[in-house]
Amino acid sequence: MVRVAVAQFAPGADVAANLAAVQELVAESAGRGAELVVLPEYASYFERRMGPGFAAHAQTLDGPFTDGVREAAAAAGLVAVFGLVERAAGERFRNTAVAVSGDSVIATYRKTHLYDAFGAAESTWVEAGALEPPQTFLVGALRVGLQTCYDLRFPEVTRVLADAAVDLVLVPADWVPGPGKVHHWRTLLAARAIENTAFVAAAGQIPPDGVGTSLIIDPAGATLAELEDERGIAIADLDPALVHEVRAANPALRLRRYTVLPR
Repeated sequence: MVRVAVAQFAPGADVAANLAAVQELVAESAGRGAELVVLPEYASYFERRMGPGFAAHAQTLDGPFTDGVREAAAAAGLVAVFGLVERAAGERFRNTAVAVSGDSVIATYRKTHLYDAFGAAESTWVEAGALEPPQTFLVGALRVGLQTCYDLRFPEVTRVLADAAVDLVLVPADWVPGPGKVHHWRTLLAARAIENTAFVAAAGQIPPDGVGTSLIIDPAGATLAELEDERGIAIADLDPALVHEVRAANPALRLRRYTVLPR
């Protein structure tokens, strides 16, 4: 078994306060036996209205925010995944999911599908990630991959991870509130798990800017753990053998007749 935690909170414009919150949630996850914890998108810095403040507070992958999370993860003996406002050129930045363990950054993913929907225009400020082979890593016997928030609405993103032999998909997110949005969130997370016969663990920001509702879902679409809209963590024990059992009963990945090509 691999014990996984999803942790949710409300990041703000105070980077030091955000880091302290992440470090507390990492320690709490470890205290409950987690080997892996996933935290929200934009964990390092967030404002409701996207603008030049994001670039002003952006950091490099080896900057103090990543170092602070890495040190907390190393002390806790687990892998932590979080959303970083990463430095780019000019007033733009990258929306980057970062996985840290011990002394190292072990994987990164720069959001490829930017949130230009429901009245938002993330691409005004964010530099989209390149379409590159996914960086994956092992936690116990689970191979893990990363995607971010709005990527959920594009099933090809998760399918590319499935093609990379991922057993567990992690989704840092800030799923914006609105009519039907929690229903969309739950449905899309379950669909990505079911169609790829993989575990999915998603961590969202909490109100006022996110819906919370962090979830861990198994390869058959069953919810193993969930949170409502308050700060906290939820834990589930993931059995790697379940992935093989579900794929043996439903070999959809093997039977499909289409592949994913970049556009």
